[in-house]
Amino acid sequence: MEKELLDRINALAKKQKTEGLTEQEIQQRDCLRQEYLKQFRAGMKNILDNTYLQKEDGTLQKLHKK
Repeated sequence: MEKELLDRINALAKKQKTEGLTEQEIQQRDCLRQEYLKQFRAGMKNILDNTYLQKEDGTLQKLHKK
C-alpha cells in the first residue's frame, strides 16, 4: 500500500506544480500525507523499540524516551 500511497502523493504534487489542484484533490492530498506520516512514525517506533545500546562492559541497554 505504501508504494501506491507515495505514487498518488507524488502525482498530486506534480499536478499542483503544473496546473493546480481542486479543493477535493487538496483534501485528498492532505489525508494521504497524514496517512503516510502515521505509517512512517509507526515504522520508526518499531525500529527504535528494537534498538539497544551496547555499553563498554558488553551489556545491552534499551533506548528510552527522553
